[in-house]
Parts: sequence; structure tokens; C-alpha cells
Amino acid sequence: MNTVPTTEERTWAVIAHLSAIAFGMGILLPIIGWSEQRRKSNYASFQCLQALGYQSLGFTIWVLSYLVVIILASMILLIMLGSRGENSENMDTVAALGMVIIFVVVFGFLAIYLLLPIIAAVSCALGRDFRYPILGNRLGRYLAYDPVSNSEEQTWLLEDHEFRWVAAMGHLSILILLWGMLAPLTALLLQGKHSLFLKFQSMQTLIYQAAVTVLYFGAVFVYMFGIFLLVAGMGIAENLQTGSSEVIPGFIIFIIASFITIAILLLIPLLHVIGQYAGYRVLKGDDYHYPLVGRLVEQWMSKQVNSGEENLL
Repeated sequence: MNTVPTTEERTWAVIAHLSAIAFGMGILLPIIGWSEQRRKSNYASFQCLQALGYQSLGFTIWVLSYLVVIILASMILLIMLGSRGENSENMDTVAALGMVIIFVVVFGFLAIYLLLPIIAAVSCALGRDFRYPILGNRLGRYLAYDPVSNSEEQTWLLEDHEFRWVAAMGHLSILILLWGMLAPLTALLLQGKHSLFLKFQSMQTLIYQAAVTVLYFGAVFVYMFGIFLLVAGMGIAENLQTGSSEVIPGFIIFIIASFITIAILLLIPLLHVIGQYAGYRVLKGDDYHYPLVGRLVEQWMSKQVNSGEENLL
């Protein structure tokens, strides 16, 4: 078995890894590469699936770590400012130091996130078997990927685990606002016909993420609508030179819109957690169903299958 990657294999691997620097917009490229190279090249398929994992699972871990570090840095800064509040010179020094630390953390984490896929792309361009820290070796075992096999008979990656990995990464991509829907959509279009499991998971994931995205932008619209009515009411009151009573209806609507927006924005993180949990369940081997959405998609697919059987008869 030839273990030296061809130019085509290395090209797909490089494209898949470099797509991470597009911040979510490139998440479809690893799936396209995997779909194109599966049953052609274990090397390219593995690298594409690994790049997909970095952009979905890795992005999730990166965002959570980002938030934890920022919160801890902010808490430490507030404590230091509180303990030295009476000395203005010390307070200014501490504040400046805290801003430097936060700046380094923000851009340092961003640099690390972008540096890893660039290193991966360079390594694959040289034909090496790159592995992301922690993720790469675990995924290799999960897919039964053996780059140094000397067997004369070609042994492909575990198909069931390939489909599960792609489906799970579709669930986990929910944290990538808007662009995360490209993962389940691409998987559905390219490989849905080869796996009913992947088709179902991708379809319900796409609908679920679309609903969450609409909910998010709906919250923004409600809030902006409330501001518009408030400003419009203030303008009408000023032009008519009337009392503040003209502003009250707009102000009340603005307050209501603000409460609705806050309620939705508090709900969205819970929906994100459900998406993360769905990805975990799929990786563990479960056929996860989202509440309501999963049942509706399953019923639709059953009707499609039944109608197809009737047509054959």
C-alpha cells in the first residue's frame, strides 16, 4: 500500500485545513473534500474530517476557553482595582496592566487558533500525517485510520464512524452563527443519499439551527423595532411641542421589546447546549432526535420512503 500522498490528496488536505481561517464560512470545504476523497484516499479523508472537527468541536472548546479566561481576567482586575481604590496612581497602573493582559489573552488565543491550521496545511503540503493536539489521535482511533499499513488489500476508514463524525460535527457547529448551517447542509446534499442516518441527522440539524438563527435575528429585530418606536415617539412629541405623554406609548413598547429580547437571548444559550449535547450523543452511537423537530423530520422521511416503495411496486 502506497503511503506517500499524491498531489491531489495533499491539495484537498491543505484546502480543508486552511478553510479554518475563514471563521466559519469555510466549514463546508472539509466536508466537500471528504465526500470527494472518501474511498479514494484515507489520507485526504482523514485530514478533511480532522479539519472539520477542528472547525466545529475545536471552535466550541476555543470559545468556551475564551470566555472562561476573559471572565477570570476581568474578575482579577476588578479585585485588584477594589483593593487599591484609594490610591489613584496604583489604580491607573493596575487598570493599564489589566487592559494589557486582556489584550494579550484576546489576540493570543486568536493567534493560536489561526496558527494551528496553518501549521497543519504546511505539514500536509509536505505530505506528512499531521495530527491536531488531542483531537488527531483520538479521531484516528475512532476511524481506524492507519497511515503506515503495509497490507496489500485496501482497508478504508470505518464508514459508520465517518457518517457519525460528520453528523456530530454538524450538531456542534451550532455555535458558529449562520455559517454553521453550511455543515449539515453540505453533508445532506453530498452524502445524504448514501446514509439514511446522516440524512436524518443533517436534515433535523439544519432545521434546528435555522430556527435558532431566526430566533436570534428575531430578537435583534424586536429590539431595534422598540428603539425605532421610542425615537419616533420622541420626535413626534418634539415636533408637536406637546408634553411627555406623547412619548409614553413608545417608551412602553420599548420596555416590552427589551424584555422580549432579553428572554430570547437567555434562551438561545440553552438551545446551543442542546445542540452540543446532540453532537455528543451522536458520537456515542445514539440516534438522537431533537424535541419536536426530530419527530417531524422522521415522519417526513418515512413518508418519502413509503412513497418510493409504492412507486417501485
